[in-house]
Amino acid sequence: MAERSRFARKGRFALREHLLALDPEGDHLEIYRISAGLEFPFDYLRGMELALLRTFAIPSIAALLDATGEFACAGQRRYDDTFLLMGALVRFGCDSPEGRTALRIVNRAHSWYRISNGDMLYTLAAFVLEPVRWIDRCGWRPLTSHERRAAFHLYRGIGQRLAIKDLPATYEQLASFYDEYEHTHQRPTPAGHRVAGAALSVMACWFPAPLRHAATKTALAALPPAVRTALGYQRPPAVLVHATAFALRVRARWLRHLCSPRTVSLFHVLPRVRTYTLDAPGAVMERFGIAAPVRTDHPGMARCPGHVDRS
Repeated sequence: MAERSRFARKGRFALREHLLALDPEGDHLEIYRISAGLEFPFDYLRGMELALLRTFAIPSIAALLDATGEFACAGQRRYDDTFLLMGALVRFGCDSPEGRTALRIVNRAHSWYRISNGDMLYTLAAFVLEPVRWIDRCGWRPLTSHERRAAFHLYRGIGQRLAIKDLPATYEQLASFYDEYEHTHQRPTPAGHRVAGAALSVMACWFPAPLRHAATKTALAALPPAVRTALGYQRPPAVLVHATAFALRVRARWLRHLCSPRTVSLFHVLPRVRTYTLDAPGAVMERFGIAAPVRTDHPGMARCPGHVDRS
């Protein structure tokens, strides 16, 4: 608490200066915890949601999720699982008992399906790059190169532990792969539109019933035009697009000029989830985690338990 108070007294940019004194590779976990947990918690969450939506515009990913009904039938649980498992890896570290449990659960979930190495690497890259690009557009300050590289090293380590092959060696190489993979594979499909619709419905349900339609329209207005098109959605009314962009700009300036640094990290409080009841930050993850697939008759299912095909 004293450390957090010290940063608060030094002003809005004290944490950025602290991050610049750290090593992006050796201290990547500390940098990411501060960046995502204290500096940009709202923006990292929105970036993660955008990353998830963006994967639905890859036909092979969308077809599997659509046919197995994972988002249509258990969307909130899938969202909560992703949030809890990735949060555990950041909160405790990949090599902690909690981190190893989270990785075991993720690997078990992936083993139920045939997922190409390219799709796995693309999804990993989305979790690195989409929060960065969201903050570039909507954040109260730009991310430093230290924060970008720390995010890269964190997720590269996760990728290694998930047995993803051909991991790029630098942030720039990962961004190049990501953009090229999208250019080659991304296109609108009925399956992608259905899965995106199911995911947006989950997010809309976080609001009172009278506001859900407006929440969905606002979410679509906040998406980059290329993402909306790739998911099969038309541009919302121009006034809503401009109003959403204006509200995000106002928020960024308010945070930059009028707010003190956040003092309670996103990773120091109980996760806010709807599927599970958690009574402690270190709750044993075997109590939740990714349940068995909704459907088991899809041709994309693996041949046997534990089989992973990443050819």
